[in-house]
Amino acid sequence: MSAMIIAATSCNSGSNAGQETSDAPLIGRSDIQVETERMTPEALWAMGRIGGVSPSPDGKQVAYTVSYYSVAQNKSNTEIFVMDADGSSNMQLTHTSWHEGQPTWIKGGKKLAYLSNESGSNQIWEMNPDGTGRIQLTQYDGDIEGFAFSPDEKRLLFISQIKTIPATADRYPDLPQASGIIVDDLMYKHWDEWVKTAPHPFVADFDGKGINNVKDILEGEPYESPMKPFGGIEQLAWSPSSDKIAYTCRKKTGLEYALSTDSDIYLYDLQTGKTTNLCKDTAIKKMAPLKMEEDKNEGYDINPQFSPDGKYIAWQSMARNGYESDRNRLYVVDLEKKEKFCADAGFDTNVDSYVWNPASDGFYLTATWHGTEQVYSLGLRDWQEGKMPMKLTDGMHDYGSIALCGERLIATRHSMSQADEIYSLPLKFEGQYAEPTQLTQENKHIYDQVEMGHVEERWIKTTDNKDMLVWVIYPPKFDPKKKYPTLLYCEGGPQSPLSQFWSFRWNFQLMAANDYIVVAPCRRGMPGFGTEWNEAISGDYGGQCMRDLLKAIDEVSKEPFVDRERLGCVGASFGGFTVYWMAGHHNHRFKAFIAHDGIFNMEMQYLETEEKWFANWDMGGAYWEKGNQTAQRTFANSPHRFVDKWDTPILCIHGEKDYRILANQAMAAFDAAKMRGIPAELLIFPDENHWVLKPQNGVLWQRTFFAWLDRWLKIKE
Repeated sequence: MSAMIIAATSCNSGSNAGQETSDAPLIGRSDIQVETERMTPEALWAMGRIGGVSPSPDGKQVAYTVSYYSVAQNKSNTEIFVMDADGSSNMQLTHTSWHEGQPTWIKGGKKLAYLSNESGSNQIWEMNPDGTGRIQLTQYDGDIEGFAFSPDEKRLLFISQIKTIPATADRYPDLPQASGIIVDDLMYKHWDEWVKTAPHPFVADFDGKGINNVKDILEGEPYESPMKPFGGIEQLAWSPSSDKIAYTCRKKTGLEYALSTDSDIYLYDLQTGKTTNLCKDTAIKKMAPLKMEEDKNEGYDINPQFSPDGKYIAWQSMARNGYESDRNRLYVVDLEKKEKFCADAGFDTNVDSYVWNPASDGFYLTATWHGTEQVYSLGLRDWQEGKMPMKLTDGMHDYGSIALCGERLIATRHSMSQADEIYSLPLKFEGQYAEPTQLTQENKHIYDQVEMGHVEERWIKTTDNKDMLVWVIYPPKFDPKKKYPTLLYCEGGPQSPLSQFWSFRWNFQLMAANDYIVVAPCRRGMPGFGTEWNEAISGDYGGQCMRDLLKAIDEVSKEPFVDRERLGCVGASFGGFTVYWMAGHHNHRFKAFIAHDGIFNMEMQYLETEEKWFANWDMGGAYWEKGNQTAQRTFANSPHRFVDKWDTPILCIHGEKDYRILANQAMAAFDAAKMRGIPAELLIFPDENHWVLKPQNGVLWQRTFFAWLDRWLKIKE
């Protein structure tokens, strides 16, 4: 349930950390044969998943990773590749069962540094760009989770965990096998773990062969940097002069941590040991157009980057505390003049990622607008003239990561019909938009065997006469003369974009391949349509957002090829809440429901979830605040209050390691349905969190998903 994490599936799922080689076949690119010409769960899991991309300093080569999954072995393997910047001479550098990742060019581009667990723990290694000459560079006593060499390569910045919570055995050494966990403050669990450690940034001297003089920048402090659960090395940055480190940190613990999103950007001086909070430094004066309420820096401040000339530092910033889906702005501090400003003032959507241009006078960034994520350019001082970012790309797809590579950008790109591939974008071009060049064809051998369904963009009028984007995905070989069962897809988040994403679980092409039309509305509460549209969902879970969804399915159902007697409703996270809510309000529209990781009882969810700021903002407050009209309206719309109106078969799915929305929510919904005599099924994963990450569990999820829909929505021959 977090807009920060969308898309957040872990490519490290089922990784081989710490394992030794075995006689099992090496997991690599699959040679799967798809006999049906339709997408299948097995074909999805056979796909390679492109990860981190790293251009060489001279812009002539690109290193990247691909993760491969084996359903039979129920695990994954990540390998490192390198290719020329035009996509030619593509070569796989590693062929091992060790988990290898984060390729980084060092020593003037003559070597590639990377993480590997070959030695038994995650350490930094180096190799030649042809994969030869592997040498272990670090032998740190603990796993290294991410790293960055200083620009002069005399120092190494890396991430490793430190213990912050005493174990029971630490308190009572004579009870070493006791499993009880003693809790005396909040944030004792987070997403999918019982909190025992925190990541810290360490800096060490590097002589080209190894490290020494290791120092914990946050020594003695119990805080996270980078921030859990998804922060990595992108939340830390070196200054071009190699003498300062910027890091992201929320210096709070316990109850205060649970109630706040207020993280800051800190500047650590290696020579003096002094740390400065750039977000709260009163010596830095604000420049127009920052208003007082916008300049509080009380929300998430993350991902610092120094300009190449070292004169500026930028980061992504949210203004309001406790609101994870506030507009992600691009903040800049002029380090010489001690001035700060918002570089994207007036841009009414999020800056999702960014890089400085080589001249230090602007940025390249990605942002979502009207259902697609595109690349933009922005001048450093464009805000002074009221200029908006200039759109560089267009099309029915999303760009993900971007990186400079000579006179081009190297970017990952995906859509509802294609998983991530790597593209090149020229920075100098004629015409309105840059013409991309596809560099990788990681899954072409699978795409060539399957037929994709057509993806259509529609705009419909909502019940309050607003224009709403609705994606409609049709089955392969669609015949408008036939009638098809149709699914209303309810997006999670709740404030996450329903853009041209590719999912290895909630895959629209897989749904279409099973002869379902999919209706996916960009309902109220999604970024990419302006702040007002995005914020309309907060404190109104059972309100206009639900009317938007119902209007979408009602409008598309007017088509003669939609079988109105065979409609289903599916969703996860907030989408799971939506399904539970729809079950009591759909007025006989749907014949089957599927809810994954959804909220069923909002009063219990308010107390069960670990990040209390989320519940406070989205629900409007606590349910015991009787004078709080927003909170009272929210809890009055809790799905569990309308079980007496349930009348439709429902499948409830949940992971028991989901500490954001506990699995008892699905169990309670299932029990309620069974006690009311409604056909119901429960799929519980004891070893999964808010997602389903293990290959065999993923296939089981998809088989169960379609078996349930087919049972209630397909006409029996």
